[in-house]
Amino acid sequence: MLRGLDPRLTPARPDLAAKKLEGKVAAARYVEGRVYEVIEAQAPLRSEARPDASLATEALKGERVTIYDINAEGWAWGQLAADGYVGWLPANALAPPGAPPTHKVAALRTFAFPGPSIKLPPVEALPLGARLAIARVADRMAVTASGGYVPTVHLASSESYEPDFVAVAERFVGAPYLWGGKTVLGLDCSGLVQIALTVCGISCPRDSDMQEAALGRARDRAMGIADLKRGDLIFWNGHVAIARDSASLVHANAYHMAVAIEPIATAIERIRDTGSEVTSIRRIG
Repeated sequence: MLRGLDPRLTPARPDLAAKKLEGKVAAARYVEGRVYEVIEAQAPLRSEARPDASLATEALKGERVTIYDINAEGWAWGQLAADGYVGWLPANALAPPGAPPTHKVAALRTFAFPGPSIKLPPVEALPLGARLAIARVADRMAVTASGGYVPTVHLASSESYEPDFVAVAERFVGAPYLWGGKTVLGLDCSGLVQIALTVCGISCPRDSDMQEAALGRARDRAMGIADLKRGDLIFWNGHVAIARDSASLVHANAYHMAVAIEPIATAIERIRDTGSEVTSIRRIG
């Protein structure tokens, strides 16, 4: 049905597809879709419309998504605007778009309070990269368009970017490993790369194979791991790590079940023992 198109990035099913795909894929009907905004701190995007289905990725507060179908069980099927991923989201995590985001969360995690006092019970825990529409600033609190109070020290302008994506990744050290995750509560190898690059203003696909195909430029394979530089991406089949320097890397991995820093040689040897060799090294910038 998809004629070589990546199903992870193609909003098409046998019964329904995006109108833009008419003539390219076969489906019973085609719909335009409607743009929504993620209103939860983070929302799971799953491979199927059920809560125990595999977590494909997460959508963060303020992200836009085009929805093509909402079923009777409260699941919405659509495509994320930021990276094009397709899947099922809880419909109650979505709403029609509000005011355009003006700021983003710059801390690994922050709280939104119902009023100007940090002694109030928080109403929301917001992850790095969540996007917010700030209506005004009151003392040291930024007031969102929906009335939440967020510490201004944890926010940055939507148009500002971190200078060093490796330093961003290093801030996650110790965060638990979670397949499909992309916040400090849990994330996987490609989620770490995606969120680190995104907050630095570098567009990044979601999965490691997509990243290997799209990011940076390939280094000469004959060089192996010689002359690695900070920010080089090291790829295996199904895995990606970030070089911190010529000797160490940072990655979210299932061996440590966490984001960890370790010697490059140690990681390569351990992964080789599982039957996987480095497939490429790509340099960003």
